[in-house]
Amino acid sequence: MGQSLQKKRLALITVVYWFLLLYLLAALSWWFIELWQQNEEMYAFKKDLVHPSDPSFALVMKKITDERNRNMAQYIGEGTTFLLLTLIGASFVYRATRRQIRMNAQQQNFMMAVTHELKTPIAVAKLNLETLRKHALDPEKQQKIISTTLQETNRLNDLCDNILLSSQLESGGFSMLKEKCNLSSLAGESVQAFRLRFPQRIIETAVEPEVFIEADMLMMKLAINNLVENALKYAPPDKPIRVMLEKGAGFVELTVQDQGPGIADEEKLKVFDRFYRIGHEKTRLTKGTGLGLYLTRKIVEDHRGKIFIRDNHPTGSNFVIRFEPAAA
Repeated sequence: MGQSLQKKRLALITVVYWFLLLYLLAALSWWFIELWQQNEEMYAFKKDLVHPSDPSFALVMKKITDERNRNMAQYIGEGTTFLLLTLIGASFVYRATRRQIRMNAQQQNFMMAVTHELKTPIAVAKLNLETLRKHALDPEKQQKIISTTLQETNRLNDLCDNILLSSQLESGGFSMLKEKCNLSSLAGESVQAFRLRFPQRIIETAVEPEVFIEADMLMMKLAINNLVENALKYAPPDKPIRVMLEKGAGFVELTVQDQGPGIADEEKLKVFDRFYRIGHEKTRLTKGTGLGLYLTRKIVEDHRGKIFIRDNHPTGSNFVIRFEPAAA
């Protein structure tokens, strides 16, 4: 219902926009034609006032002709300038309006996703606590329920942190404390945490040891976690993901590889936009708020790094972040 209303609204705005633009262009054309005709009529009128037998006939005709040509040049220049300004302004308004409508739709989807993401861990935690209160369980089952509850509360905490951090990064209110940090250790800790969290998933590593960069450790850990979580989210449960770290000549490259559905070329830049989520059904069925990759991009760029996507073969994606190595 919401998407249908959004499409109708966008269609109405588009129709009104094009109607007003065409009306303005038609008015401009009418104004130009009227001035052109008026100038020609004045030229003909002044020309008729001059008799060929007049000794100054040639000089007067030259002045009349020059005046006509100056007027035409003025009309053409003013009309062209006005037309260009109109088209530039119209283009800006059109793009800004569509961007705002898309942003509103993305924010609406974000609020729906956040609501779902908040309710799920809260419901699980509530159910587990009620189970512990109502039933006398053996210690092993108690520990399992407590562990599950902690995982869900950690997930809830991560979601809140992502939302707050997104707002701070967008407003420029977050200052990073950069220091020489061991990227190899951060990648290893991230992988180990996800292995404990998802023991049924296969996470392979090819991490070169003792790779250092200048970075904020907490932010860099968040960026790595977001990439690993994204790969686990979209890759088939029976397929491994792979985390690779290598140091080349003048660069450090971290790659998170999955064997999921992959990302179309036209989507590879959009996925890093705030609130953006790919539109195919396989993605829509997964959990997410559209903030993870946005935060990762912001963190990487704030560390003067680059992030991009390569295709994995035969299927899937390689998310690559590249930094300058720390000074020895």
